[in-house]
Amino acid sequence: RHLRPYNLRRGRLLLPGRGRHFLRIPDLLLGSRRELEPEVPARPGPGALRGRAARPECTKQLLSERFGRGSRTVDLELELQIELLRETKRKYESVLQLGRALTAHLYSLLQTQHALGDAFADLSQKSPELQEEFGYNAETQKLLCKNGETLLGAVNFFVSSINTLVTKTMEDTLMTVKQYEAARLEYDAYRTDLEELSLGPRDAGTRGRLESAQATFQAHRDKYEKLRGDVAIKLKFLEENKIKVMHKQLLLFHNAVSAYFAGNQKQLEQTLQQFNIKLRPPGAEKPSWLEEQ
Repeated sequence: RHLRPYNLRRGRLLLPGRGRHFLRIPDLLLGSRRELEPEVPARPGPGALRGRAARPECTKQLLSERFGRGSRTVDLELELQIELLRETKRKYESVLQLGRALTAHLYSLLQTQHALGDAFADLSQKSPELQEEFGYNAETQKLLCKNGETLLGAVNFFVSSINTLVTKTMEDTLMTVKQYEAARLEYDAYRTDLEELSLGPRDAGTRGRLESAQATFQAHRDKYEKLRGDVAIKLKFLEENKIKVMHKQLLLFHNAVSAYFAGNQKQLEQTLQQFNIKLRPPGAEKPSWLEEQ
């Protein structure tokens, strides 16, 4: 193919054509087969379409609700709880992100303190006139590293627990909420269909369709009510579990951080023992606390 004049934007090649297609310049220079092929956006997988209305009745109901023409079944108390859960999850995700950042900073600080302690210890051996001063600074950095590793273990445990709460416990409840919302849409769709048939003329053909619509409506009503009950139960258990988990984790975080900055090594170790947190032994060929995140 013949390449017409092109524009460079942010290190990519802009090829003219139907719409704008961007190609990476290195691919073109390497003679890749893709050099003249526009990048095509990936289609959403099956999971991306899950929960969307697939039946004509559901599509009609969804559009009617969006344009304000259709009626919608609303459980105000339950929907307020669902919205509160989504807001809580967003806030906990923010705490999780900050906790991971703190873990990374602590890990970096430990690496620096360890290197500084080694440098002081080496200079203590090679500088007789400053041997004592370099020596006690080396010991100080060594103690800071030991306390820092203990704090890092506590913070890592805190982050891991919040990660489980957010990505597993809360997410599991929200998956049930999505099923409930899809069932609610189906229920309203078949309810509207039944109401429209009930208002129409009654003849032999209509009676058969009406009976079929009634049976379909009842099946979806049962499904909707079951999932509504499931959501209510999961929300209740989630709230109880969240309070229990966070009570423990916030106490751990407070005690560990307070003991670390107070220089109380004994209290730091007691905190880890209290919450059954075990640190990996020195020199173990295990992933670092940062890598485990």
